[in-house]
Amino acid sequence: MIHPIDLTIFIAYLLAMLGVGFYFMRRNKNVDDYYVGGRGMSSGHIGLSVVATDVGGGFSIGLGGLGFAIGLAGSWMLFTGLVGAWLSAIILIPRVFKLISKHKLFTFPEIFLHLFNKRVALIAGIISAIGYIGFTSAQILAGAKLATATFPSLDLQQAVLIMGITAVVYTVFGGLKAVIYTDTVQWLLLMVGLVFIGIPLGYKAVGGWEGITSTLDPSFLDIWNVEWQQLLNWAITIIPIWFIGMTLYQRIYASKDEKTAKRAWFIAGLFEWPVMAFMGVLLGLFARVAVQQGLFEGLGYGSVADMDSEMGLPVMLRTVLPVGLMGLMMSAYFSAIMSTADSCLMAASGNVVTDILSNVLPVKEEKLLKYSQVATFIIGAVALLLATVMTNVLDLMLLSYSFMVSGLFIPLIAALFFKKKDSKAAIAAMISGGTTTLVLELLKKEEIIQMPWNIDPNIFGILMSLIVYLLVSNRKN
Repeated sequence: MIHPIDLTIFIAYLLAMLGVGFYFMRRNKNVDDYYVGGRGMSSGHIGLSVVATDVGGGFSIGLGGLGFAIGLAGSWMLFTGLVGAWLSAIILIPRVFKLISKHKLFTFPEIFLHLFNKRVALIAGIISAIGYIGFTSAQILAGAKLATATFPSLDLQQAVLIMGITAVVYTVFGGLKAVIYTDTVQWLLLMVGLVFIGIPLGYKAVGGWEGITSTLDPSFLDIWNVEWQQLLNWAITIIPIWFIGMTLYQRIYASKDEKTAKRAWFIAGLFEWPVMAFMGVLLGLFARVAVQQGLFEGLGYGSVADMDSEMGLPVMLRTVLPVGLMGLMMSAYFSAIMSTADSCLMAASGNVVTDILSNVLPVKEEKLLKYSQVATFIIGAVALLLATVMTNVLDLMLLSYSFMVSGLFIPLIAALFFKKKDSKAAIAAMISGGTTTLVLELLKKEEIIQMPWNIDPNIFGILMSLIVYLLVSNRKN
């Protein structure tokens, strides 16, 4: 049973998030306020919102799983986040602001509109919207699974509804300002929870340094205990996201100037690695120690083999945290999950309204805000429905996200850096790159093929996209 104190703390947190949404509903005057926060936000809020969105629930729980599975070396996953953030600050943001000085941008695919043509932007908008609708659903389901692991009296459907309705409602009403300000609060809450609650109590529960070193194989404490293929896979999966992520472009547009945006990206990179990287893997490592010491035997986890690596972290928190602190810590983790869910929802809404509907049906500017809120609500409802009816939504939606990355990365590089900009080549690259990754992922999952050196299919998708772009753009007229 959930203790009344923990339940009260958690409900108060959810109500506070809804309150932020209603507050900004009264302050949003137009679509500029709704999608890009009025274009005047500070680097501190933008930076914390960027890292909250990027790390979010999936990486927060995933880092714990890496710490459980391989130890401190799992922290290198978010080192690629730092590299991606700083590279995009140096290379991408200056070029984006050159476009902003000429055009009023709201979405990532609008870059294709101005550097290629309307058709390329429409296809990019469809690809991006599919990826982000799926990712919103995946975050809602991930949060629900965390809830059922820590609050056993909740079933999965109840948890999905609680997570989904809260995230959708405050996003629909508040827009990007509500998302960014709640992201700031949510990220600070997670940091405070990890630094002052989760890590100290977890460390004490496993017997401190002596307990850790006497229980674990030394390889878990070796930061270099990771293969080059794994580093390459993390790099090829995570770094391109910093160049094609719609959620990140919305925050670039929300920054008051180029200097503010670049500073925000440098802040976000440092929070990704080393700050969040080591906090996340440490908690997962503590969970593995706890399992090997037999602390979870009463819950049915007698050995490491009995436990999903990503469930170690929530089970440990449920075991070691006292009443009151449990509610605070779970609010912190739900914060991380919802900070990604709300951003993905805003991204999908922007793609649907700006890149798809506005290309098909002319919409008067004074009606855009109302249409945007309606679109956000409908997309949120679709994502919530997917999370309630599909238990394998995470796998399916990660496939759609891979399609987005491998389909859009090379066309973006071509748009910003290639002298010759060929719209037909961009469309061919989008379709061939994304399809290659999808097919290889499905064949790999069904164990029909084995990837050479265990390299991620995204690498082959991006290479195919590049080859096709070059072949089509250099064709003889």
